[in-house]
Amino acid sequence: MIRIMNLAMPLDHNEEELEEKIIKKLKIRLTELLEYEIIRRSIDARKGQITFRYIIDVKVANETRLKNRIDGKKIIKIKREEYQFPTQRGNIPLKRPVIIGAGPAGLFCAYMLAKAGYHPLVIERGKSVDKRIVDVEKFWKNKELNPSSNVQFGEGGAGTFSDGKLNTSVKDIRNRKVLKIFHEFGAPKEILYDAKPHIGTDRLIDFLVSFRHEIINLGGEFWFETCLTDFKYEDGQITSIELNHDKWYECEVLVLAIGHSARDTFRMLHSKHFDMEAKPFAVGYRVEHPQDMINEIQYHGISHHNLSASPYKVHTKLNNERGVYSFCMCPGGYVVNASSQTNMLAVNGMSYAKRDGKNANSAIIVSVTPEDFSAYKAGALSGVCFQEDMERKAFEAANGAIPQQLYKDFKEDHLSLSYGAFQSETKGEHAFADVRHIFPDVIAESFIEGMEYFGSKIPGFNRDDAIVSGIESRTSSPIKMYRDEMFESNIKGIYPCGEGAGYAGGITSAAMDGMKIAEAIAQKYTII
Repeated sequence: MIRIMNLAMPLDHNEEELEEKIIKKLKIRLTELLEYEIIRRSIDARKGQITFRYIIDVKVANETRLKNRIDGKKIIKIKREEYQFPTQRGNIPLKRPVIIGAGPAGLFCAYMLAKAGYHPLVIERGKSVDKRIVDVEKFWKNKELNPSSNVQFGEGGAGTFSDGKLNTSVKDIRNRKVLKIFHEFGAPKEILYDAKPHIGTDRLIDFLVSFRHEIINLGGEFWFETCLTDFKYEDGQITSIELNHDKWYECEVLVLAIGHSARDTFRMLHSKHFDMEAKPFAVGYRVEHPQDMINEIQYHGISHHNLSASPYKVHTKLNNERGVYSFCMCPGGYVVNASSQTNMLAVNGMSYAKRDGKNANSAIIVSVTPEDFSAYKAGALSGVCFQEDMERKAFEAANGAIPQQLYKDFKEDHLSLSYGAFQSETKGEHAFADVRHIFPDVIAESFIEGMEYFGSKIPGFNRDDAIVSGIESRTSSPIKMYRDEMFESNIKGIYPCGEGAGYAGGITSAAMDGMKIAEAIAQKYTII
């Protein structure tokens, strides 16, 4: 297999022109081109003249004739590796594995196990995605929160109401398998090769329904509106689990794919001497700018139908050793009320597939460490206590609405009275309030320093009327669960998994971690 690196094409090219460029690059005849696959496509806007840049794998006839063209840089020879689920099974008998959580980690774990014949049971505290949508829309409309069915909980997990980003910095052969599975169950083919693939909330919902049906067809089962509330173990091995405080169920293998917001489950696990620790994460605010402004800067004033709403990525490290950076950037998106607990408030960003909203938004967050919340004296749960404390203040700031402040007023410590040149795009009620004093001063001051620096890199980023919404508090799990080299916790048979366990950050990495857990289970157990 031959790989062509960094192949430039104009924005207006078609498939035939791309094929011609491949033939020209390799100096072969059309009849010698057997097949090709786009591995990656990115937008190169560095030099003002915007182009697409491709990485393409090519299969040709008489490949040995190309040995003189292979330069090791722009044209290289590769050996393609495809993901394979382990074929060798363990020998410990297992009735069926139980998976707690129907987010990406739990679903992909369930899918791989179901395909291998393990008939997994998926237990999810929230509702199926079709019912979940109704609860979320109702909450955004009138602030009626269902603590078990909301932006955080329900089929699909927290990523369902986000931008649906599928990119990850994790280099793993499972990555491409995850993308192929998404495509197989309804995601557009572009996710297989776009440098920054995304699916959007609307398409992600369709994927979830198809994916669940396939898992069921393969022998899996789903119990929605069912919460893990306790478990028992003997001689260091799990034996049973309690569901909804009233039903016990025998269980030999338990996958904990509970997500980063299952704070009641964190507390239950901690009370059972489950091994976990507080870990660093980041908190901050969600900032809105006009999407047209971001497009103008990122695309150098060029407009084209093949250029979608532009993303951005910013980061810096301050003299106080804190990182400040963008997180979950949503082009053409909305700021959403992402709360899941009564009298607490957190926000997130969300985009639909078309990314055609008027505003760009991103969390601009500041790193925090266990030292920042050690005063709560709650051990591994200190970060959880810190999050809850800040979310209560955010709720109180605007009586349950999303609290907002224009950046200039935030910086100068004034309440805002009206928007500037553009309006906020939100899902959920919003109101002007004192956002600056929700977090400790060091967070607000670090945020301002970061915003001013980013304004020197992206003109207008620190504009006076940028809209600051509070608070972004759930960027990643506040805890990390112990697991050994076989992926088990200190209690055998329990497998911490995904973002809530501290081993992933985003849809794709969580899905890959779910696959790892499925592999570990298959290599230890055989189904009976």
